[in-house]
Amino acid sequence: MPGLIHDSDEHRAIRESVGGIADSYGPQYFLQRARSGQDVGELWKDLGAAGLLGVHLPEEFGGGGGGMSEAVVVVEELAAHGMPMLIWVISPAICGSILSHHGSHHMKERWLPGIADGTQKMAFSITEPDAGSNSHNIKTTAHKTATGWVLSGSKYYISAIDQCDAVLVVARDVEKSGPEKSRLSLFVVPTDSPGLTYQQIDTSIVSPDKQFTVFLDEVAVGGDSLIGEAGNGLRQVFDGLNPERILVGAICGGVGRYAVSKAADYAKQRLVWSTPIGAHQGIAHPLAESHIAVEVGRMATARSAELFDAGQPAGEAANIAKFAASEAALKALDQAIQTHGGNGLSHEYGLSELWFITRLMRTAPVSREMVLNFVAQTSLGLPRSY
Repeated sequence: MPGLIHDSDEHRAIRESVGGIADSYGPQYFLQRARSGQDVGELWKDLGAAGLLGVHLPEEFGGGGGGMSEAVVVVEELAAHGMPMLIWVISPAICGSILSHHGSHHMKERWLPGIADGTQKMAFSITEPDAGSNSHNIKTTAHKTATGWVLSGSKYYISAIDQCDAVLVVARDVEKSGPEKSRLSLFVVPTDSPGLTYQQIDTSIVSPDKQFTVFLDEVAVGGDSLIGEAGNGLRQVFDGLNPERILVGAICGGVGRYAVSKAADYAKQRLVWSTPIGAHQGIAHPLAESHIAVEVGRMATARSAELFDAGQPAGEAANIAKFAASEAALKALDQAIQTHGGNGLSHEYGLSELWFITRLMRTAPVSREMVLNFVAQTSLGLPRSY
């Protein structure tokens, strides 16, 4: 169904390319893989071959030379076809963006082409059991050695590391930190490194991209594993975290579109006493409100991507987009399930499986409460609450 976002010719071509590939697999392929604990390697390979994983990465390193606005189109369109892909947000968006902005030339040559064409994936590990949203409280340490660093600690809720060739680790740099302030450094760590292990977390999320606890037991890495400047990781990591928030907005925009479209089609076809249920305001008005909220979230997401691509401060816009889009998607999905009645819980209709991954977006990568804290303090100038 038409929305308020009017694509440029380039964006329309990207959207059509994504839609064509997604349609060739169908949402049931995605759901069946998710239910069985398998990844979607064939889909990923086709997206990479079509240039749809690296649209925002530099052409010099195998990307499309676009920006976050192009990435939003890809991620949203996949979700609008019933395929919310966390690994897209993690590997090309977070890790690819951080490497693109701060990696050495050698590091970019080593990783970006593979990330762009889908032959390599990189996980991202910042969250810890006792740190949560407080990155200043990270306990995983990086000790400088004569040949590089040694990393020790654990990370929590790390997505899809079982699919990845490497993981981008955020650690407290022991040499740069003091009693009053922790300084962070970023490292690329191959997932087959001695001392790196992981364990799956059992969750209710139906997704090919599983969640893991990651253990780093005296993992030795070379000097060329450091991203950018030692001790400057907090500033560097936000070149990945703002894209993460923007693309979570894109996933939610796509899920919202998918849910409203499914519900509208069903409401037109489902007859009760010879009348389509969509003729009743009790069905029509909530769906109309859902459509409005989803479109507002999409516009906020598009605007945050424009600011990021223009090199403007994008933190406020990215957080607002993530908040608005995730709230809208969850309400739209709930209304779509309600519109379908008992069928809303049937695997045939592919709605109920999206519930928990969409619900996750209210909490991750930053909770709605922390977004409200940010807006209250940064946008409104209110006193800090923590």
